[in-house]
Amino acid sequence: MNRFVQAWVDGWVVSRGAAPPVAEPWGWTVDVGTGIHHVTRHVLGTTDDAVTGPAVRKVAGAVTGAGVWLKVFADPAVAGPWLGPGWWIDPEAGFLMTAPLTDAPPGSTPAGYRTRTWSRGGVTRTMIAAPDGSLAARGQIAPTGATAVVDQIETSPGHRRRGLGALVMRTLHRAAAEQGARTGVLGATPEGRALYESLGWRVESALTSAEFTGDTRG
Repeated sequence: MNRFVQAWVDGWVVSRGAAPPVAEPWGWTVDVGTGIHHVTRHVLGTTDDAVTGPAVRKVAGAVTGAGVWLKVFADPAVAGPWLGPGWWIDPEAGFLMTAPLTDAPPGSTPAGYRTRTWSRGGVTRTMIAAPDGSLAARGQIAPTGATAVVDQIETSPGHRRRGLGALVMRTLHRAAAEQGARTGVLGATPEGRALYESLGWRVESALTSAEFTGDTRG
């Protein structure tokens, strides 16, 4: 199994409060239970050229219930054709990314904004409130030993291009480093990739996300 994939699974379940991952011959099964569209997810433990069609077909073919997600660390153009009918496939590739974590000061909060950071249940969260009190940016990180998973980074549309996302990330970097984590891991969207790369993150693998809906029309 790829060590960064395993680190991502271990940290993600802490971040989201999901059930402990169940080891499978091909990776992990995680029960999430956050609603009808995210009941369970299967995560294959290999990346790129180590991902094989037979393995993906076997896992996907065993799924019969709606709301089950499959995470495959390969480009959708590669992994998508291996999925059978009933799967919705995100056409945009995500990315598994990593970065060294440091305890460097995150920088100052822009005038008029307010930053607050707190930890609970093994997860450190930071939020930046706008001058009117609304949410400007947020994110969280879940350290699990030497690695930590960054999760749910968000900047509200009206507050973008002001350095708030970078401030959130640096705040989380420092919080995890102070708890002993040395490497950060995250699953990035295409939109978030540029921010993370500007902060020293690097792409380890593409990521395909697919949900079984059971809809075989078309």
